[in-house]
Amino acid sequence: MPLPAPTGLWLPLITPFRDGALDEASLRRLLRHYAAGPVDGLILAATTGEGMTLDAAETERLVAIAAEEWTRPLYLGLSGSDTRKLVKELDRTAAWPIQGYLIACPYYVRPSQEGLERHFAALADATDRPILIYNIPYRTGVNLGNEAMLRLAERPNIAGVKDCCADARQSFELLRDRPAGFSVLTGEDALFYTALTQGADGGILASAHVETASFAAIRTRLLAGDQPGALAAWRDLSELPRLLFAEPSPAPIKHWLWRTGLIDSPEVRLPMTGVSDALAARLDREIERRALSPAPAGW
Repeated sequence: MPLPAPTGLWLPLITPFRDGALDEASLRRLLRHYAAGPVDGLILAATTGEGMTLDAAETERLVAIAAEEWTRPLYLGLSGSDTRKLVKELDRTAAWPIQGYLIACPYYVRPSQEGLERHFAALADATDRPILIYNIPYRTGVNLGNEAMLRLAERPNIAGVKDCCADARQSFELLRDRPAGFSVLTGEDALFYTALTQGADGGILASAHVETASFAAIRTRLLAGDQPGALAAWRDLSELPRLLFAEPSPAPIKHWLWRTGLIDSPEVRLPMTGVSDALAARLDREIERRALSPAPAGW
């Protein structure tokens, strides 16, 4: 029986490194921390997880450790511009303890809409697991339009989309026209509240590494009909994504997690670099401010 389409709050988990290697102790600490909170699923080795810098053995080890600590849905991030190679990746990971995949549109090569549709159709045919399409044209250089997206949505294991199309009309029309069971999760952290009010099923949010329960509470309140409460919660959080994306992700998030003791090092892999001294100071001030500020009643 196929898993239900992903909904709620998902984390594209960072990958902790120390001295150039996967930091397994910090990884387990992170997994146990988020397992105790309102996270509905994790995505490993995606962009936030610096997946393009992981070798095959590291990725397999990352998944193995996560599966030991995590009992909710676990997806693997994949990307590439060669359909054949991605089909081979699906075959290589077929026995791994994951429930699905987040697969980005082919980057740099800029295929046509027909090419994009045939690409994802071939991937869907190559696995029985659910696939979330990652549509982020300002990174990949190509936008998967709604006509092709809706045709792909008819396939039983194309479960939904991480929507970062950066076109408000396209996002709204997809939410309006999508078939039942096709999940739309926003990947635009700064638009989380807006997407939810328009009917999105949740979000895949790097910023939710921080103040995780507060992000989840926004959706919970909207589902309960408490729009004023959700808006008040969002007002408190709305500047956080701006701060955490002030320099290339995931360096600011890793700095925050390091300062708060969840990982042992803020290390990133080239071509990513650590945060500047100026941003580090801003992050540290915000960490201190939030530590001293009590959460609003009812959170």
